[in-house]
Amino acid sequence: MTLTPARDAAARVPDPVPARSPSPGLLRRAACEFGLTALMLLAVVSGVRWLFAPDGYGGGGMAFALLGAGVGVLLGALMLSAPGRWSGGHLNPAVTVALWRLGVFPGREVVPYVVAQLGGSVAGTWAAGLVWGPVVARPPVSHAVVRPGPGWGEGAVVAAEAGVLAGSALLLAGLLAHPVGRRLLPYAVGLVTALAIAVLGPLSGGSANPARQFGPALLSGEAGRLWVYVAGPVLGAVAGAGLCRRAGILGVRIARPPVRPRQP
Repeated sequence: MTLTPARDAAARVPDPVPARSPSPGLLRRAACEFGLTALMLLAVVSGVRWLFAPDGYGGGGMAFALLGAGVGVLLGALMLSAPGRWSGGHLNPAVTVALWRLGVFPGREVVPYVVAQLGGSVAGTWAAGLVWGPVVARPPVSHAVVRPGPGWGEGAVVAAEAGVLAGSALLLAGLLAHPVGRRLLPYAVGLVTALAIAVLGPLSGGSANPARQFGPALLSGEAGRLWVYVAGPVLGAVAGAGLCRRAGILGVRIARPPVRPRQP
């Protein structure tokens, strides 16, 4: 779950966004999102393999805490990397939607970003299977697919996932509204991600990212609950962004440079 606008997003994207051709750097930025998301899923599946498999750590509550800490540090590093700075390091379709609804990401570029993120999810999960072998496909790893804990129905999972993204959208808006906050953003993202996995992992699954679940669900054959882990974050992102816009948390206080190239 990563929370940065794209490097060459417009200074203020009106809602609705006018129909214009995508910026020249879109393909490159989408490729960055694909690669970064693939690396994230490769690391996540690898972590689940060694923390939850019988020949590894063996699972348990501490395993979720360790996984969360590792993923949180990784996300911060990916956001600070050169590809992350170029694309914005979203790595999460719900975050891309939230940034669009907040008015700091072009609506016409949402679909390319989401397609790249979902494609990267499949590629990274598949690559982890090549690296670690058949153990990745067998329970309890099962390609690191996210499952709810005992007693958690679909409605409760949707509510939990939506709550994480709504809170993330509020945090995102607050940090983006100030120059110091924007510099702290990668570290805040890492902390929020670590806490979400550690606390909600044993309960709702702690995904909070449709791309986190997409590849594992497809490759494990457990796509029946995929809609839950897609709908929850997206609904939360839209709701959180709507609250921010209504409260004027973001508004015009974000001063972003007009980096989009001029057309000849």
